[in-house]
Order: sequence, then structure tokens, then C-alpha cells
Amino acid sequence: MAVHQQPTQVVTMTTTTHNSMTWSTGLCDCCSDMGTCCCGLWCFPCMQCQTASNHGWCCCCPLLDVCCVVSCLLRSSIREKYGIPGSCCEDCCQLLWCYGCVWCQMNRELKIRANHPTNASVVTTQFVRG
Repeated sequence: MAVHQQPTQVVTMTTTTHNSMTWSTGLCDCCSDMGTCCCGLWCFPCMQCQTASNHGWCCCCPLLDVCCVVSCLLRSSIREKYGIPGSCCEDCCQLLWCYGCVWCQMNRELKIRANHPTNASVVTTQFVRG
């Protein structure tokens, strides 16, 4: 009598992570992405709406930015999502002194992280006959 063994399923999962725990560009690094710089210069509200939308927020949120509250919340959310150190106080101070530069930095960060995902998982399934 012949004995047949059922195939065994082996699942392999590989995870790669983006090790950058800092902002990918500096606060005044406008020359690293001239498109963002120009958009911020000539159509700042459009860039703000694009940034909020790219982060998954309603694109109209920046239009309601009274006293930089929305800006602080968005920056804090971006920092939290990507593990970038900082504080709400630091965010508020930077927004107070360099409002446009902060928004350009957030826009660049979201563009860079979208092109280089932080977590990429590859799952392969292999059937092994015994």
C-alpha cells in the first residue's frame, strides 16, 4: 500500500524598513525640490491642500488653519507616522518663524516617503513535497 504525503505550505515573510528617523530634508532645503519650492512660492494654498491630501487628511483642512493649529497637528501627525523625533512646542516655534519653509518641508517629506515606503513586506508561499 502506497502512502502519499500531503504538500506542506511554508510561508516566508520579509520586512524591510526605512531607517531614517529624521526629516529627509532640512527646513531650508528648498533647492532639493524646486517644484515644491515654486508651488509654495506662487500657489501656497494649493501646496498646503496637496500636502494635507497626501497625508490622508481632507484637502480643505489647511484653509481652516487658525493660529497654526492645523499646521501643528499635521506636522505632529507626520512626525508620529514616520518616527521623527520632535515636540509640539518645537513644531509651533518653527511654524511661527518659518511657516512657509515648514510646509515645504512637510510636502517634500511626504513625496520622499511615498517614493520610498517605510515598510515593505514580501510574502512568498512555497509548497514542499515530502
